Amino acid sequence: MKLLSSVLFAGLLVSLLTINAAAAVKPAAKPNIVVILADDLGYGDVGCYGATAVQTPNIDRLAREGLRFTNGYCTSATCTPSRYSLMTGEYAFRKSGTGILPGDAAMIIQPGRTTVPSVLQLAGYRTAAVGKWHLGLGDKSKPIDWNGEITPGPCEVGFDYSFIMAATGDRAPCVYVKNHRVVGLVSEDPISVSYKEAYPGEPTGKDNREGLKMDWTEGHNNAVINGIGRIGFMKGGKAALWKDEDMADVFTKEAIDFIDREKSHPFFLYFATHDIHVPRIPNPRFVGKTSMGARGDAIAEFDDSVGRILQKLDDLHLTENTLVILSSDNGPVLDDGYNDQANEKLGEHKPAGPLRGGKYGPFEGGTRVPFVTRWPGRIQPGVSDAIVSQVDFLASFASLAGQKPDGTTAPDSTNMLAAFLGETKAGRQNVLEYSNKVAIREGHWKLVQPGKYRDQLNRWNKVEVTGPGWLFDLDSDVGESKDVAAEHPDVVKALNARMDTLLGGALPQQPKKRE
Repeated sequence: MKLLSSVLFAGLLVSLLTINAAAAVKPAAKPNIVVILADDLGYGDVGCYGATAVQTPNIDRLAREGLRFTNGYCTSATCTPSRYSLMTGEYAFRKSGTGILPGDAAMIIQPGRTTVPSVLQLAGYRTAAVGKWHLGLGDKSKPIDWNGEITPGPCEVGFDYSFIMAATGDRAPCVYVKNHRVVGLVSEDPISVSYKEAYPGEPTGKDNREGLKMDWTEGHNNAVINGIGRIGFMKGGKAALWKDEDMADVFTKEAIDFIDREKSHPFFLYFATHDIHVPRIPNPRFVGKTSMGARGDAIAEFDDSVGRILQKLDDLHLTENTLVILSSDNGPVLDDGYNDQANEKLGEHKPAGPLRGGKYGPFEGGTRVPFVTRWPGRIQPGVSDAIVSQVDFLASFASLAGQKPDGTTAPDSTNMLAAFLGETKAGRQNVLEYSNKVAIREGHWKLVQPGKYRDQLNRWNKVEVTGPGWLFDLDSDVGESKDVAAEHPDVVKALNARMDTLLGGALPQQPKKRE
């Protein structure tokens, strides 16, 4: 009898331990969401999309374990409008002032409006923005006080935590902002920022060109920070200045620390790296990793950041319950204002792969970007040719989290969750691609409006698209080399009509400023 009782007790104990163990590893009701957004990373810049001159094992792992899209789009060929539409579910051309912003711009997302993080906050997610912001800070009614509380910012549009740079690495101010304050600032050395005139006694890229760590080719000759000329002027804040070589490590650590803090809750991490935007100053451990110089080495550095995020998810046993999406804010560019030999050392590498153009332009290379989703157990590994866009993150993530956002505040976001997860091969019917005007892709047809555009990857290659616009059949001509508008006037007419409907009478114009 005692033996039977002991056996029964042991069995009960094993059952309880098994139940407790199962409960300990039971996935959260809602999956974590991690968006990794590269900067200026081209369709052909990574191994899983055909690159061989640079090794990207971590991005390739993500694609191998997830779904690689061949028709994944950002919405704009430049940074600020692309990020605006990702965050709000609204094409940027619908709102004035969403062109490429200076470093002292006011925030262009109105506090209180629906955003990706605000929707997820309502569903109980902890949310963080880490890395590049470039959507403005502060209120337009007054200049930003870099020495005090900087508000509104990411925390006023849905993020619980933010650790960001205000704009881009080539723009002043060259400091990190944590939540509402500059990191490392001391009161005895206040920051001043101007986009109008230089500060007397402060070095500039024009006056100190021979002493620069990296020479400029256009525009980047105002304030000199860390031996590099920038856009805009700045003085003070010496203790708070970033070091470009350490930026990837700083941002990646912040992202990993956030995952560590919030591992017990569903979380949303928007990890927007600076790589591979100019100035390309990778950490010394990546210098010489590729044959392409600084640009190639920056790609390797970005891949390392991706790997460290994936490793943290593995270490915390969160991989199985985390949707990871990797993409880029726009297509590639070579010389973007600094002499980093991006052109000279390119070799046979094709940053946009088989696509035409890149950053700033209306062709596929400007907005068709790397786009990978991974959620082990939910997403079956493979390749999808569904047309998908970052503008759909808001509606899709809302659906995943059981939320229903107001469609009037996210008018262009469609629930494409099934496509993102590979549950359907049907994607968007059409997608708009914004440079200084709008192009439209619908099915295999692509129409570029008449206008003058940047073409290819070099700064001075420009092309004029004549009326009624250029039409391309992407099934047979993915490189957009042959205009077939004359052969298909009915298609041109139909796409122009569709574009007019989607634009709603808007005549989008993006200010021509260097990003």
